[in-house]
Amino acid sequence: MSHFLPENDAVLTAARGLALAHSGLIEVNSSPLYLRARDADPARTVALVSGGGSGHEPLHTGLLGRGGLDAVCPGEIFASPHNRQIYEASAAAAKSDGVLHIVKNYTGDVINFQIAAERLRHDGIPVATVLVDDDLATDSADSATGRRGTAATVVVEKLLGAAADRGATLEELADLGRRIVARSRSIAVAARAQTSPTTVSPAFALEQGTLDYGVGIHGERGTRTIARPAIGDLVRRMTDDLLDALPDGPDEVLALVNGLGATTELELNAIAVLLSDELTARGLRPVLVVPGTFTAALDMAGFSLTLTRLEDGWADLWTAPTRTPLVLPRPSLAPGEPASPVRTPASSPAPAQGKGGDRALLDRYALTVTQVRDNLTKLDQLVGDGDFGDNLAGGVRRAVKLADETGVDGTTALADAFLNDVGGTSGPLFGLLFQHLAAASPADGGAPSVTALAEVAAAGHAAIHRVGGAVPGDCTLVDALAPAAESLAAARNTTEAEAPLTDAAQAAIRGALATASLRPRRGRASYVGDHALGVPDPGALAVALLFMALADIHEPATAPRLPAPGHITVP
Repeated sequence: MSHFLPENDAVLTAARGLALAHSGLIEVNSSPLYLRARDADPARTVALVSGGGSGHEPLHTGLLGRGGLDAVCPGEIFASPHNRQIYEASAAAAKSDGVLHIVKNYTGDVINFQIAAERLRHDGIPVATVLVDDDLATDSADSATGRRGTAATVVVEKLLGAAADRGATLEELADLGRRIVARSRSIAVAARAQTSPTTVSPAFALEQGTLDYGVGIHGERGTRTIARPAIGDLVRRMTDDLLDALPDGPDEVLALVNGLGATTELELNAIAVLLSDELTARGLRPVLVVPGTFTAALDMAGFSLTLTRLEDGWADLWTAPTRTPLVLPRPSLAPGEPASPVRTPASSPAPAQGKGGDRALLDRYALTVTQVRDNLTKLDQLVGDGDFGDNLAGGVRRAVKLADETGVDGTTALADAFLNDVGGTSGPLFGLLFQHLAAASPADGGAPSVTALAEVAAAGHAAIHRVGGAVPGDCTLVDALAPAAESLAAARNTTEAEAPLTDAAQAAIRGALATASLRPRRGRASYVGDHALGVPDPGALAVALLFMALADIHEPATAPRLPAPGHITVP
């Protein structure tokens, strides 16, 4: 984000851009800089004014308008607004019952809003303040400044905006705001720092495989650096910390899942489900689950979780209509609705039964894929969309689970998992190959015959060609499968082949490695043209690994060695 900021007047230019996009809602005062809602609800008797450093958008400006704020004062990036901005914005927006300031608990913000409040009182304008201090990472008895104000500000501004439109007085709004803050806590984590607008580099470095726990929205380092856990474990830990710090109260909660700038909607939606499940398991009722980017830290890769215990009527305030640039999600639950909106089928179709017990191939292939997953992904990032390693490993994990739970043989489990559950392009194509391969498994669990393997390899190759049209030389998985199938066909017609599976594996390896010299003609790699030269096709490597696993099981004395972790090299 900070790579493309204007060199001069970046904040003013951005404010003008927001007003340009929402011309009926917002007007900009350039000196001093503040933004003002053009269409306030006539029932309001109190103006709501907030602001803070820029770089947190859509915080503050996104809630400017009916059902939200009357004026917003943006400071420079991560810097508090000047008291003159706040004073003049408040004076311009003030209504008959005065002005309520919503202030995040940062020293510069607090001081400048306090000075502006003193100036307003001197002018005879009633003013009150709600101080947002929700960040439990800075909840320390040793700190005189107290908890920082972070994403709970969104909850405060939305609920107070709805209450103000209902004609609430200054005292009522101030009391409501303080109760919301008291019932709210937040915690944030980051895997990568924000980009510094000055250096155009990450503001701090994190080692691979670590997270900063307890980061701030101005890019402050976390209170500690931890080894990166699985996302489910991380959400569970954050939930535990939030509930330990959250005051006792009603079981109904609002759960805000906030992106810090570079976290995708896909990730935030998934985290929202994990958080909802954690809360439900603890006997709480997440009436409002709200994923999205609401309080960014420029382009920090991370997220925060905010919990607010809801009093009677607060959910109605959240769902009250707004006319603001930011459209907030609706409630996740209606009264009496169960906590999970996901419908699951009463039963799943049983997998097709295979002919034999070739579990050894599944286990060997699963081990191999696990060892080289990251390298396959890195190769795919160079020539495609970067999902191949995870897709392949995920499909193999599903197959192992299916075989464990149902007793179906290994290759049939692979076929079912990849045909039914693995998306993308390569997943179903591998499913076709596994489906044909399953037909070669003998009922007694012994080694498949060369004739049977030659037939199923040829059939799998033909099926994949019919579906995708790929031929050898197109730089796809066919470049490994075709030579392996040809090698097996040749071995079937001769008595001289001493290690036909080893020969087929070697042919697949040569074919896979040769794709590095090909200019791709099919698949996503074809979109990158000459950038793919020098990079072997990940799908072809995965086919070679499959034939290597077959050889390793049935011809261990001659089989090519399976790769150690990380053995597949990335250019």
